[in-house]
Amino acid sequence: MRPIWKGMLSFGLVNVPVALYPATKKKTISFNQLRKSDYSRINYKKVGTDGAEVRTDEIVKGYQISPDRYVIIEDSDINAITPAASRVIEINDFVKLDQIDPRHYDASYYLVPETGAGKAYALLLQAMGEANVVGIAKFVLRSKEYLAAIRPAEGALTLSTMLFADEIVPAAALETYLPGDIKLSDKELNMARQLIASLITNFEPEKYENEYYKAVTKLIDSKAETAIGTKQAEPPGKVIDIMAALEASIAAIKAQEKSKRKKKTG
Repeated sequence: MRPIWKGMLSFGLVNVPVALYPATKKKTISFNQLRKSDYSRINYKKVGTDGAEVRTDEIVKGYQISPDRYVIIEDSDINAITPAASRVIEINDFVKLDQIDPRHYDASYYLVPETGAGKAYALLLQAMGEANVVGIAKFVLRSKEYLAAIRPAEGALTLSTMLFADEIVPAAALETYLPGDIKLSDKELNMARQLIASLITNFEPEKYENEYYKAVTKLIDSKAETAIGTKQAEPPGKVIDIMAALEASIAAIKAQEKSKRKKKTG
């Protein structure tokens, strides 16, 4: 596995050379669309409202501000405000884990020490674990700035990219769909509490499996022997010079006629 980022993990005056690796691998199955008559792949074209195909070099970025009005954004505009590439993940704050709303978490990664950084890495790992804290940092990955939470897990430092506060939809936005002032009886509450108490256990993620993924892979395996070969489009041949081809054809015909005459007179 190759790292997707290399740089420094910084807290105070301590800098730890680290590499960033993905900590998750989503299991999804995607299907291609094929034409039913010959099972050839379906291709998509970019077309304008007039139905004409649009070349890549004719496409610009536009942000819609009203039904028929767009602000045109050039690549140079984006480049001017893109954050500069950074090789430092600087921890600005340490907070308690239970203070972070899980809705903020996005993608997860591992921070792995580079050669010679083991001691500094182990120091931060153990100290954070004993304090039960999460480091909050900002860093740039692939020209985008991220908020991140860094915390110990299974003997390694993990980094979770986070959603910013204004990206979280508050429950109040759905208040019209939520139950209002509903009166609950003591009997109902006691029954619910008993049911919940009977189901409380330790979280064991390995016991929860993606049943749909397993079913789809089993279905694909069962049909593997009857897989259909798709019909591929013929590759474009060598460009032919029409005049040269005509001249060659005429010359061949003349040569054949000349050969016939020789046979007759021979």
